[in-house]
Amino acid sequence: MDLSLLLVAAALVAVVALPADAVAPTAAEKDWARRWVETAFGRPEAPPLSFLYDGQPSGELLARWQFSQAEERLDRNRTQRTLTWRDPGTGLEVRCVLVSYQDFPTVEWTVYLKNTGAADTPILEQIQALDLHLERGEAGEFLLRHGVGSPCRRDDYAPLQTPLGPEATKRITAAGGRPTNSDLCYFNLEWGGEGVLLAIGWPGQWAATFAREGERGLRLRVGQELTHFRLHPGEEVRTPLVALQFWQGGDWIRAQNVWRRWMIAHNLPRPGGKLPPPQFVASSSRQYGEMIHANEENQRMFIDRYLEEKLPLDYWWMDAGWYVNETGWPNVGTWEVDRKRFPRGLRAVSDYAHAKGLKTVVWFEPERVTAGTWLATEHPEWVLGGTLLNLGHPEAWQWLTNHVDHLITEEGIDTYRQDFNMDPLPFWRANDAEDRQGITEIRHVTGLLAYWDELRRRHPNLLIDTCASGGRRNDLETLRRAVPLWRTDYAYEPVGTQCHTYGISFWIPYSGTGTCFARSAAYYGEGKLDVDAYGFFSNAAPSLGSGLDMRVRETDYRKVRRLVEQWREYLAPHYYGDYYPLTPYSQDESVWLAWQFDGPEQGTGVVQAFRRAESPYESARLRLRGLSPRTEYTLTDLTTGKTRTERGHVLMEQGLLVTLPERPAAGVIAYRRQ
Repeated sequence: MDLSLLLVAAALVAVVALPADAVAPTAAEKDWARRWVETAFGRPEAPPLSFLYDGQPSGELLARWQFSQAEERLDRNRTQRTLTWRDPGTGLEVRCVLVSYQDFPTVEWTVYLKNTGAADTPILEQIQALDLHLERGEAGEFLLRHGVGSPCRRDDYAPLQTPLGPEATKRITAAGGRPTNSDLCYFNLEWGGEGVLLAIGWPGQWAATFAREGERGLRLRVGQELTHFRLHPGEEVRTPLVALQFWQGGDWIRAQNVWRRWMIAHNLPRPGGKLPPPQFVASSSRQYGEMIHANEENQRMFIDRYLEEKLPLDYWWMDAGWYVNETGWPNVGTWEVDRKRFPRGLRAVSDYAHAKGLKTVVWFEPERVTAGTWLATEHPEWVLGGTLLNLGHPEAWQWLTNHVDHLITEEGIDTYRQDFNMDPLPFWRANDAEDRQGITEIRHVTGLLAYWDELRRRHPNLLIDTCASGGRRNDLETLRRAVPLWRTDYAYEPVGTQCHTYGISFWIPYSGTGTCFARSAAYYGEGKLDVDAYGFFSNAAPSLGSGLDMRVRETDYRKVRRLVEQWREYLAPHYYGDYYPLTPYSQDESVWLAWQFDGPEQGTGVVQAFRRAESPYESARLRLRGLSPRTEYTLTDLTTGKTRTERGHVLMEQGLLVTLPERPAAGVIAYRRQ
């Protein structure tokens, strides 16, 4: 096992149960965040950001520049402060837009740089949205908790730990221009029983460096990986968004739950003013090569079969391949419905689904362009390297926004799914002149975010699904506009998908994956599968996508119905709750893996436990978290149907005994406060 995973295991074993009200941010934490903002941004000459301008460090320049600030109350929980520095010589304006939260110990900011002069600016480079020196006390060394991104592996979202002892340096970056391609852009930095959580909002190539300075210091820098450019007159660019959340009390898992609550309260998109509910969706992608062999008739047939088997779908999902193409679904760039297979458009399927009480999900991949398609032949000037649609090109942006808006309206699309199956970084950098390095990336990133914002403005009830070969674009700016309904392309395999839920739940409260209701299933496939609770619950998630072959009538649909009912009744209501890992993270087939989702406000929750195929132990004792010690809880074992009562302090101190005689097996235990 990797050393970082061993450290995670040791930390989890040492967890001490805390009362339910501990998940709320404390007054001391919020006061720390407030005081930090006043200290860090209270000196105009030394804010926690940096850059070089014409070879000179910003720390030497800002003190001499004109400074102003303004404050605005955004709502009852957020205050925005705008700090502006202006170079009277060249006209460069640096603007930091800072948002402080009153209900959480959280602060965020974005830096904008604008040329207000009449000539090009000197070179701006090494722009760091965050450049901060931290100093720890006498006790407790620096420890960085972070995670694997989504490179389509069994260890996607695996939690990692890196000790940052004297002289240590840890540099973490995106890969290929997709922000969570290799690593997550979320971090928990701890020292002496307190710490700060850091998130980056930048659907591009970011870099973060954690470097020790002196005996007790650490320098933290975050920014776009490569910046070296001049700004033309009137031109403005921005940096990545940086968010910091402060925590105290020595319990890093509690800190992660405060983070989850902030994500839910202030970040998750709310189409129609509501959080996305847990949803059961289905498609025929496994059977028809995505949508290559799909048509109106077989889409209607699949919908009918789900309803005939009394499987209550929320969405019908139409994935890649519904458009005009010559060589298969990867042949993208002509965004018109293939009328040979869908003579009445996708609208006929959407209307059919809507009449049955279902909504629709439809797949797009507008940024990637292949040879011979409409975009490649009609507007090659919009396409970088013949492959990447340049969202920084105003005409390309306008065409795409209007065209997709039209398709959403005309085809009756409820959820817009945007995939991205390429690394854009080489195309961005190849398009930059020597004195404009980083500009194409900035223009594409800001164009992408503006595109999503405009679609949401035109369609207030629209849900956007972010996909990039799975979960390779899950930065904070993206997750404010979209949810990852397909969190990784590593699908269905039970141990891997268990581990994905374990790791992603620390940071991203809402995500989705697929299920074939079986212990083993190919990515593409047809025919009967053996319905299995272990396979199903290993893949359970807030958005659950079914890949069953509904042409097969011999499948045990009674068991399928029961599993979906259990998911909807016992798991789905708790995904927005607090998350507690109950065992160490492991991919080993010889261990148990377990976690808990707890709703302290409702007094309910659910435990999922997995005895893997080679585990020699029939039972595991799991110490629960977040319960009221003196309160009695009724526990229901979904496998046996048996119920019993136990006091909270017993479940937290002695633990919940879960017994699974078979292997592999899944245990689901729901509990309710009496």
